[in-house]
This record gives sequence, structure tokens and C-alpha cells, in this order.
Amino acid sequence: MAQAAFLPNDPAEPHELAAESPRLSPRARREAALDETKRSFLRMVSHELRTPLNSILGFSEIIASELYGPLGAPQYKEYAGIIRTSGNRLLKLVNQILEIARLEGRAMDMDLRSETLDHALDDVLDGLRDEIAARRARIVIEDQGALPSVTADARGLRTVLTNLIQNAVAFGPEDATVRICAVPHDGEVEIHVSDNGPGVDPADLPRLLRPFEQGENALTRRSEGAGLGLPIVDLLCLAMNGRLRLQSTPGEGLTAAVRLPAG
Repeated sequence: MAQAAFLPNDPAEPHELAAESPRLSPRARREAALDETKRSFLRMVSHELRTPLNSILGFSEIIASELYGPLGAPQYKEYAGIIRTSGNRLLKLVNQILEIARLEGRAMDMDLRSETLDHALDDVLDGLRDEIAARRARIVIEDQGALPSVTADARGLRTVLTNLIQNAVAFGPEDATVRICAVPHDGEVEIHVSDNGPGVDPADLPRLLRPFEQGENALTRRSEGAGLGLPIVDLLCLAMNGRLRLQSTPGEGLTAAVRLPAG
């Protein structure tokens, strides 16, 4: 997918581009129109799912906290907690689908400016504190406090870092060590997020960047996700004039390398 397709100042939609370009064949124009129809459908479904999900999450939290009095049998409180956990998982999936639809349809505005990696990582790790503690993972940041700045969208950068660290924590073993470093290079900054998990077959890596697809090894099969985290990172990197590269060897963990313009 061409990097230019993610420029935020270009208002044209994919189906409009297909209709205006005489170089595209009728088949290519049909495929572009179908792609836009698919994205519109995903956006509609995602928005429609959010309203009932908000009710499910809100009322299950009220029930679990016994706000209006005791429930009686303790199983009711347990079931309310299960409903809330399942609802949060579904809401995360809905948000990821909406993010994919927006990025592929170029409907996300990118406010590219200088962002300090130290500040971004502080925000991300604060939000992931519970997940990191639950896995008893250790986060090691090289040169913490003196990391370089990058040119990126603030929300997009934090989403990229969140997804990469979540993957590293989830796919690594208990008590995993996740290493993060950032190195300036030729006007860019390369950010590495590495885990010490079982790794992935290099032949399987391209599939990890396709929406709704996961690798075939035991590592990715045991994940509860829908295979959207890395595709979102890939699309966000392109939207911020960067790129994502994955490196892995079975038995030696996985490293995600993100390159972004220096800030």
C-alpha cells in the first residue's frame, strides 16, 4: 500500500480516485468501490455496536458493585464481572475495527509534530500497568530519560507503542523481559520493542501485518486478539511517514522496529 495513500490533507476517497483515474481498469474500479463499501460497512457496524456495549458495560459495573443493594447469591456478582470483562474485550475489538476502517479509508487526521518518546512511553506504561503486573513482566528502557524525539501524531504514537508493548508482554513467557530502545539514524529514529518469547517463523511474519490474520505457531494461536494490533501499527506508521519492520527467529523472541522521522 503506497505511503501517499495516507496523506491527511488529501480529501479524495478511494472510490473517487478510482473513478477519476483513466489508468484504472473497470475491474480495478470495481475492486476500489467494493473496498470502500467494506470500509463503510465496518464503520457503520462499529458505531452501532458501541451504543449497546456502553449500556452492557455500565449496568454490569453497577450490578457488580452492588450499588443499589446486595444481589443475594454471590454467583450473580461473579457473572456481572464476567459480563463486564467480556464487554470490554468486545469494545476493544470494535475500536480496533473502526481504527482499521479509518486508516484504510484515510479518514484519520494526523497532527504531526515533535513528540518526546520519554513522555509517550510514560503515558503508555501507566495505562498498561495492570497488564504488565498480571504477567509479571519487566520493562527495560535503554537510555530512559534521554530518549530522542520523533515527528508523529500524539495519539498515533501512543497507539503504536501500546500495541507493540502489549504484544511483547502477551506473547512472552511469565516474568518476560521486554526491551525498548530508540536510536537516531539518518534523520529518523528507529524504535525497537523486543520480547524474549518463543518467536515466530520468519515466513509467517508477513501474515501478522494483515488484518484478521495471525501466525500459525502456538504463540499466536494462544492469543485472544483478532490479529489487528500489528496491522494497526503498520498503517499508523505509514500515516506518520514511517514504517514497521518485524524480525524474529524461533526460540529467540520477536523484535518490532518502527522508524519515524526525527522530531
